[in-house]
Amino acid sequence: SRSSTLLSTLRQQKREQSQLKMGLVGSAVKTVAKFASVENAAIATASVVGAAGVKYLLDKPSRAYTTDSVAREYDAWTADGILEYYWGEHIHLGYYTPEEMEAGYKKKNFIQAKYDFIDEMMALGGINAEEDKGAKVLDVGCGFGGTSRYLAKALGPEAKVTGITLSPNQVKRGTELAEERGIKNAQFTVMNALEMEFPDNSFDIVWACESGEHMPDKEKYINEMMRVLKPGGKFVMATWCQRDDREKPFDDKDERDLKFLYEEWTHPYFISIEAYEELIAATGVMNVAKTADWVKETIASWRHSIWVGIYDPRGFIFKPTKYWKCAKDAYCLERMHRAFDRGLMEYGMFAATKKKDIGGGQ
Repeated sequence: SRSSTLLSTLRQQKREQSQLKMGLVGSAVKTVAKFASVENAAIATASVVGAAGVKYLLDKPSRAYTTDSVAREYDAWTADGILEYYWGEHIHLGYYTPEEMEAGYKKKNFIQAKYDFIDEMMALGGINAEEDKGAKVLDVGCGFGGTSRYLAKALGPEAKVTGITLSPNQVKRGTELAEERGIKNAQFTVMNALEMEFPDNSFDIVWACESGEHMPDKEKYINEMMRVLKPGGKFVMATWCQRDDREKPFDDKDERDLKFLYEEWTHPYFISIEAYEELIAATGVMNVAKTADWVKETIASWRHSIWVGIYDPRGFIFKPTKYWKCAKDAYCLERMHRAFDRGLMEYGMFAATKKKDIGGGQ
């Protein structure tokens, strides 16, 4: 009938309207999802590009060695106080025993590790209060004098410790700390380790901890220290070294990594443990040197240094102008860790005595 036909038509129109509405909703949902997907993709792409840009900047070394860069950088590090806040008075790596490493290096006090390193370095060099209570000691590359003051106290008031550095700010800070602690037998002066003003045979002990890295002439560095050491005197040195490439030549990655490590922390170049040993022997005035690689004992220091900054940001958080510099330093710490961990870098330790039958000089 006509009425049933009309009813059927109305029902068909309703179904079509419903389908149209569902289609529109579905299309809208798909459109929103599409735009959301595009937005997420854009955010993800921007994040990747941003991260790549930051990494590019971090991988670009910014403090290459020049004739005045070492003094300038250490003056800046001393002035901003961040290095002293985290590393204490000792600008060198710490010492971790196998037991401490097994228990977790972060459980050890970061500053105590540095004092332990000094004790171990003293033991390697045969330096102690009983034998050296009246010694004249030279600390080559003394930083702001933490080790110099420690040795002055450890060897007693009759000993006299002289620390030399290229940084006037370090001399000023080292002197302030010695005065605050009432340590009268430690003094500091600005002096170039490659052109020392001391006479031949001036010191009973020559101590050099992580200063060789910055020396543009390693042979002259060794020769000068041997020159001012007295016959029978004790020499002990710790320094970052690169692998001896005579046995295993550096590949492209090695060269790139070394270039970064040279140029980010103002190092002219590194040499191997074997090369230093040869330079010491070539002076002709030293008895055979003991050498060792203390990578296992010191490698925790690199990442430990980063973690102390994460756990306690007060050393830099109120110094926004230093944020990028801190990021660069943290990144370099990690790059150092990886270079030592894979054997590109080694931690060279050296101890020797000067021959007693040496005359007036070399």
